[in-house]
This record gives sequence, structure tokens and C-alpha cells, in this order.
Amino acid sequence: MSAAPLRLGLRDNWAQFSLLVLVNALVGAMIGMERSILPAIAEGEFQLVARTAILSFIVVFGVSKALTNYVAGRWSDRVGRKRVLVAGWLAAAPVPFLLMWAPTWSWILAANLLLGVSQGLTWSTTVIMKIDLAGPKHRGLAMGLNEFAGYLAVALSALLTGHIAATVGLRPQPFLLGVGFVALGAALSVFAVKETLQHVDLEAVRGGDPSPQPLSPRAVFARTTLTDPDLSSVSQAGLVNNLNDGMAWGLFPLVFAAAGLSLAQIGALAALYPAVWGLSQLFTGAWSDRVGRKALIVGGMWVQAIGILVIAVGANFMAFAAGAALLGLGTAMVYPTLLAAISDVAHPSWRASAVGVYRLWRDLGYAIGALLAGFVADRFGLAAALITVAGLTFASGLGVALRMRETLGRAAQPQLRAEG
Repeated sequence: MSAAPLRLGLRDNWAQFSLLVLVNALVGAMIGMERSILPAIAEGEFQLVARTAILSFIVVFGVSKALTNYVAGRWSDRVGRKRVLVAGWLAAAPVPFLLMWAPTWSWILAANLLLGVSQGLTWSTTVIMKIDLAGPKHRGLAMGLNEFAGYLAVALSALLTGHIAATVGLRPQPFLLGVGFVALGAALSVFAVKETLQHVDLEAVRGGDPSPQPLSPRAVFARTTLTDPDLSSVSQAGLVNNLNDGMAWGLFPLVFAAAGLSLAQIGALAALYPAVWGLSQLFTGAWSDRVGRKALIVGGMWVQAIGILVIAVGANFMAFAAGAALLGLGTAMVYPTLLAAISDVAHPSWRASAVGVYRLWRDLGYAIGALLAGFVADRFGLAAALITVAGLTFASGLGVALRMRETLGRAAQPQLRAEG
């Protein structure tokens, strides 16, 4: 019996696409299990006081994830997407055990190094594989579904681990969830996920350029980082977006605790921001397929800035919840749209590498945000750190407004395909 012919599109690839959505939810859940309780562990069990020291786990995570994103993009073009995905789950296997039994803070940092490597390999490949399957027509929707699953899982995992920590203690019980996440994610990736490189070849043939001269890694890096106004605008917006997420991850629990909130309330707020982010992406990704990418990116960065300011001046649970919801909504406007814009511009032959470069810069934002927020918080206070990040986020949106062109419906330029 002959195999079914390859097709592009969400409807024709719904089974594999849905499977990858589930896999990415498990990837997101691995981050969520740390989100509401690791700063409390730093202060309560390891007596870390300086904000910069507490946020060191985010720096390690961000740098390792960013560098692995770049490698994942190159590797997935060379050896295939599935092998990179499976390698990511193998890297995640020790993480829950290190977090459960770490005797010193350096063990926590080692766990986050491995978690960053795992996230870079797994999240990158699930993004790239969904882009491969979806084809050019519904990229925004595809990225919205991907990020919806990942960040809703972040929220649910943060909420659940926060509840467990408030009920039975910070360790080891909350991290037992991670063992199950790794086991299920690895099993699905090995036995059920199928390679998607052949869909890339099909899209290139349909675009009339089945065998362009490939761009060198240096050329892709330069174009995505600096020389192409659209790709580089996307990269800087991604970096600043994750800069404020790194700040939120590390400082929000401390801000909420300083206001007298309980551990359960802090867990609820830690879950609210990624929950709004995740759920809203069901709509914002598809919306960008209709109205374009640029307006959502600019508006989303500015909504994030407002949300951070609301938290900076807030003093109670309701004010913090309003700010977290605005931050989640703004991030949802930006996150899937940035990935869709990269896919609009980059040719299929070097698209995965461009996604890797973009994700390198985007996730370096975690480390930059943690270092910047920790430095400012130690010297000027938590509110000053939040206001500083809000200002940077607004400036990033302004940069996109002035420099980026609309990318929706615009294929990669022919002259860009042939350069080496």
C-alpha cells in the first residue's frame, strides 16, 4: 500500500500537528514547575538575599537556551527535526531530580543549565515542525496554537506546583511532576512524532525555487540580526519581550511577597500572566493572518509596558492581577506574530536557521532581563527595576514601528534566496 501524498496545511496534517501541540505543552510544563516557587527556595532554603544572586538561575537558563536555540536551528536543517527533539528530552531527564535534591544553589544552577538546553532543542523543533506542516497560509494560527499550548501549560504547572508547595512544602513534591512530563514527552517524541523535512522540500517546489543556493550560517546570522530591517526588527522585539519575561519570572514573586501576599496568591498570580498569554494566542496568531504582523507587534509591546507599570505602582492582589493580565495580553499579541513574521520573510531552505538565530536573541533576553532587573532592584528597589523594563519595552515597540515593514503575504525576495 503506497503512502499518502504529502500535503501542506493544518487540515491535512491535523494529527501530527495536534501531537506536536501536546508535546509542546509538556515542554512548557517543565518551565512552569519552577515559575512560582524557585525564588522562594532561593530565599528560604539557601538564604540568598541579593536580587542578582536570586535571579542567577534565570541567567543560566536564558544563556543556555539561547545558544541551544541557534544550534537547534542549524541541526534541524542538517540531521532532521525529530532527532533534535528527542535529544532535547534526554537533556531534560536529570532536571527534576536535581531540583528535588539539590544540596546547594550551584545544583539548582546546573539543573537550569540542562533545562535551558532541553528547552532550546525541544521548543525550537516543535515550532519549526509546525511551520513545516502548516505551509504559508496559516502560519500565524499555527504559531498561536503552538504558543497557546506551551504557555497555558506553563500557567497550569505553575499553579499546581504553587498549590503543592503551599500544602506540603517547597521540595521535593512539586518537582515530582517533572518526572512525568519528561517520561511522556520523550515517549511521544520517539514513538509517535514523524519527521517533517520533506514538507520543507514540498513548499520550496511549490514556491518555484526547489533548490536555491543555501545561505551560509554567517549570512543568515547577519541578516536576521542586523542587515534585514524586518528580520532584525523581529529579533530585537523578541529579545526585549523575553527581557521583561525574565524580569517577571524572577522579580514578580518577590514584589508580590513584599506586598504581603501568601504563597498560594503568588502562585495564582504567577499562573495568571502565562495563562492569559497562552489563551489569547488562540486568537492573536490567527488575527495576524488577517490584519498583518506589524500592528500587533507594536501594539503588543506597548500593552506589555502598561501592564508592567501597573504592577510597579500596585499594592494589592487585584492591582497585580490587572497588570499581569495586561502583560499576558500584550505578550500574546507579540509572541506568535514574531515567529510568523520570520516565516514570512525567510526562504524554506534557511528558515529553520533564521528561526534559530531569532530564538538565540530572543532568549538571551531572559539573561539580560534578569541581570538588569537584579542590578536595578539591588540599588534602587523593585519598583525602579519594573519601571526601567517598562521603558525599554515601550522603546522596542517604537523601534518596530519606525523600522519594520509589513511581512504578511510577502514571500522571501528572490535575490535573498540566491545569495550565499
